[in-house]
Amino acid sequence: MSQPPMSLDLAALLCSRICHDVISPVGAINNGLEVLDEDDSGDMRDVAMDLIRKSARQASARLQFARLAFGFAGSAGAAVDLNDAERLARGYVEGDKTSLDWRIPAALVAKDRVKLLLVLIVLALQAVPRGGSLRVWAAGAAENGDLVVAATGSHARIPPGYEALIAGTQIEPLDAHTVVPYYAGLLARSIGISIRIAKDGDTVTFVAGERAA
Repeated sequence: MSQPPMSLDLAALLCSRICHDVISPVGAINNGLEVLDEDDSGDMRDVAMDLIRKSARQASARLQFARLAFGFAGSAGAAVDLNDAERLARGYVEGDKTSLDWRIPAALVAKDRVKLLLVLIVLALQAVPRGGSLRVWAAGAAENGDLVVAATGSHARIPPGYEALIAGTQIEPLDAHTVVPYYAGLLARSIGISIRIAKDGDTVTFVAGERAA
């Protein structure tokens, strides 16, 4: 098996992933500004400003999501309010042709467990490339029970290599897409739990918990 990527390589790949998520709305903002430069008439100005506002909100939401899911938001070992996690998740999913059904009650949960839950949402979105719905819940208490994200949609599938990447048995080649399942596996193992994936019809379910071996 290939050697695991060094910490700097992993950091660079995660940065690439964040850039991938943000470049589209930032590019749309630039397009809106170009429209204003070329035609500042009433109708076109309204269209351009609507595009700029929507894209700015999306870029901000994706950056706030990434700050917690992939970054070091808050102090080490801190707990995170699940209401905040839900807000970040909704902002990230919005505009992705996918709805979010969040069923976890408000609670303060260890930061790394919340990070893992948000990363599972990223993985679940990849399982429904044509859009659909995500359902998020906890089997038991969110503080120590299984965390579950189910993605339902047309042509739902387990992305190739995801199970091996999560398990850490396949680590190359890593890129901005494949680094996320690899990171999910690292994060899960760091807090003593594991991840399993199952497909049933048009639904792919990701479960993170002690019983997910």
